[in-house]
Amino acid sequence: MNTRFDMQTIALILAWVGTGCWAVCFWWMHRLELHDVTKRIEQLSKAEHDLLQEVHPKVEKIEESVKDVAVAVSAEDSSGNAAKR
Repeated sequence: MNTRFDMQTIALILAWVGTGCWAVCFWWMHRLELHDVTKRIEQLSKAEHDLLQEVHPKVEKIEESVKDVAVAVSAEDSSGNAAKR
């Protein structure tokens, strides 16, 4: 009977050790995955920032061109040239 008690105790201890190892492994893998995701997000953010820096001056020029066209069109409308079309 004494041997069975020792075997049950050893089995219980090993079960708890196994559960603890599983928890540590799960936490470690989750941490590594989050680290990789963070790196990817930083790379995408930098790429997005670079694209916006490249496009930003062009957008201002396009807005100026659109305003010029809008002024020209509104001048045509007020002078009556649009009715001749």
